[in-house]
Amino acid sequence: MTHRFGILRRFRFNLPQRIAAGLLALFLLQGFWLIGRQTLTDRDYQYARCGRETWERPSAVAGYYTTCGNIHDGILAYRLAGLPLTLNLLVERALDTFRKPEDRVVQAPVGEISTWELRHQMTHILLLLRLPFLFAGVLLGGCIWWVTRRLYGNLGGYTALALYCFSPPVLKTCVAPNPEVLAALGVYGGVYTCIGVAHAMQGPRRKSRARIVLLTLLFGAAAASHIAALPLAALLGFVLMLWIAEGHRSQALPVVLIATAGALVLLFVSYGFSPDAFSYVFRSAAGFLWFSLDPAWRFFSSLSNAGITIATVASLLLYLGLRRSRYFGNTAPLLCACVLFLLVTTGTQASPWLWALPFLATFVSGVFADAYESPRGRLAMAAAGSIVLLQCIFCLLSLPGLL
Repeated sequence: MTHRFGILRRFRFNLPQRIAAGLLALFLLQGFWLIGRQTLTDRDYQYARCGRETWERPSAVAGYYTTCGNIHDGILAYRLAGLPLTLNLLVERALDTFRKPEDRVVQAPVGEISTWELRHQMTHILLLLRLPFLFAGVLLGGCIWWVTRRLYGNLGGYTALALYCFSPPVLKTCVAPNPEVLAALGVYGGVYTCIGVAHAMQGPRRKSRARIVLLTLLFGAAAASHIAALPLAALLGFVLMLWIAEGHRSQALPVVLIATAGALVLLFVSYGFSPDAFSYVFRSAAGFLWFSLDPAWRFFSSLSNAGITIATVASLLLYLGLRRSRYFGNTAPLLCACVLFLLVTTGTQASPWLWALPFLATFVSGVFADAYESPRGRLAMAAAGSIVLLQCIFCLLSLPGLL
C-alpha cells in the first residue's frame, strides 16, 4: 500500500506548483484566444481527413497509407489531429441510436461521411483539431518547469516557464496541426531523460530501468513527430551522457541504442504495422539536414521576441563573464540550443529552431538563477522581472483582437 501510493503521497501542490499552474493556465487562455479567432484552412482539412484515415480506414488508396500518400512528415501529428474527430464521431453515432431519425447528428452510413460534410454537423471541428497540440504545449511547459525547478530552484523555474508561456512562436505552433511542438517535446524530454539515466547509473540498477522505458517512449514520440528529431535527440543525449556518466561511460551507448531501437518499433506501430508506409519514411529524404543562420536571425530580430532576445544576450554575457555560471547545468542546454538553432531541414518542412526554444529557456533560467544568488541578487531579480514583463507585453500585443 505504501509503495503503490508513495508517489501520490509525496506530491504537493504548494505555492510554487500553484504559480506554475497559473502560468500554464495563462498559456492555455492565450491558446484558446487564438483558436477563437481562426477559421478552418485547407491544411486543417488535410490533417483532419488523413488523420481520421489513420484510425478508421488505413490504405484508403491502393499502394498508399492514406489519401495523403505515405506520410513522412510526422505520423504522430496526423494521428493526434484525427483522434478527437474519430472519437467524437463514434460518440455521436452511439448517441444517435437514442435520438429520433430527424434529430440525428450523423446522417450518413458508417464509413461514408467525409470531414467536409462533418463541418456542418460538428461545429467544433476546429477546436478538436487543435486541442491535442495545445495540450502538448502545456505538457512541454510542465517538463520545462520540472527540469528547471530541480536544477535551479523555484525562481529559475518561474523564469523559464514565463519565457516559454509568453513566446509567440510557441503559441502559434500550438494552435495549428503540425509536428513541431511534438518534436520539441520528444527532443527536450529525450535529452534530459538521457541525463537522468546517466545520473541513475551511479546508483542501483532498478532506478535506471523506469527511466530507460521513459526514454524509449520519448524517443518514439520524437521519431513519430519528425524522423530527423530522433537522431538529434539520441546524439545530443549520448554526448551529454558521456560527459557526466563517470565510471559508467561504457553503458551509455547500449542504453541509447536500446532506446533508439525501441523508438523505431514504436514508429512502426504508429504506421499500423505497414512495412511500405514505414519504409517510405527512410526513402523520402525527410531526415536530411543542413546548417543556416537564417532561422536564428529571424527569431531574434522579431520584435515580438524582444524580451527573449534581451534575456539571451544578458545570459550569454553573464555566462562568459562569471566562472560560477560555466558548469554542466548551464552548458548542456546552451549546447543543445546552439546546435538546433543552426539546423534546417532540406527534405521536408520542419523547424528545428522551435525545438531549440525549451533549451534556450532552460539556459536563460539557469544563468539568471546564478545571478539571483549573487551579492546583487535583488538587482538581478528586478532586471529579470523587467525582461520577463517586457516579453509578456510584446506577446499579448501580438495576440489578434486583444487591443
